[in-house]
Amino acid sequence: MAIITLTTDLGYKDFYQAALKGSILSTLPNVNIIDITHEIQAFNISRAAFILKNCFSYFPKNTVHLIGIDTVYSEDNKYIAVKYRDHFFVGSDNGIFSLIFDEEPQEIVEINIMQDLKFLHFPLADIFVKAACHLAAGGSLKEIGIPTDGVEERMSLQPIIESDQIKGSVIFVDSFQNVVTNVTKDLFTKVQQGRKFTLSFRRNETINQLSWHYNEVPEGEKLCLFGISDHLEIAINKGNASGLLGLNMGDIVRIDFH
Repeated sequence: MAIITLTTDLGYKDFYQAALKGSILSTLPNVNIIDITHEIQAFNISRAAFILKNCFSYFPKNTVHLIGIDTVYSEDNKYIAVKYRDHFFVGSDNGIFSLIFDEEPQEIVEINIMQDLKFLHFPLADIFVKAACHLAAGGSLKEIGIPTDGVEERMSLQPIIESDQIKGSVIFVDSFQNVVTNVTKDLFTKVQQGRKFTLSFRRNETINQLSWHYNEVPEGEKLCLFGISDHLEIAINKGNASGLLGLNMGDIVRIDFH
């Protein structure tokens, strides 16, 4: 069965999400619609990219991922469809794809199936749905767009690396209030070189041991580990790490190796 996933900032209070799903089912009745999330803060490209980047590969190949972030029509807002690692993505070329992809996409087209532009009040249903359903039904990218090279680049905040130290920052706080940093497992291992470490952050808090899972420490104790995203996380076993440790988006964390 064809699969279309949805990642949007539409929320659950209004009719927009229902209209989007209705448009998909009217176009492709037998498609399987999967909600990744509709709770992205309005126009929060970085958060949407992080969520989709860490889950899309769990879906079967040829899944179509519809991204509904910053989709309002304008002459400067280009809509594209992309094939990447045998998955398809449909969204605005606003920098989000550069945050999701780690390598060059297999194919990119600028979608040209738009009609009566002055009436396009809801591009998600008017344009994105047509493109996504076409791809989910087995259609080719070239039938819905003009081949183009590259995607809009958007810079993500990178850690500062020294021989004995990594300075990172908080890039994500999940619904359990676990704090995710921009320090990847590969980077940590490369700089660590088998040495001991001290992770320091706000309120003079420190952690000097990696855990394998959240309940490896007593309830209420803080820990750090590499979670499903392969990014260094700071957590509290059955507790609210972000609130209790005072860690929020953009806060600095420091790892000293010794």
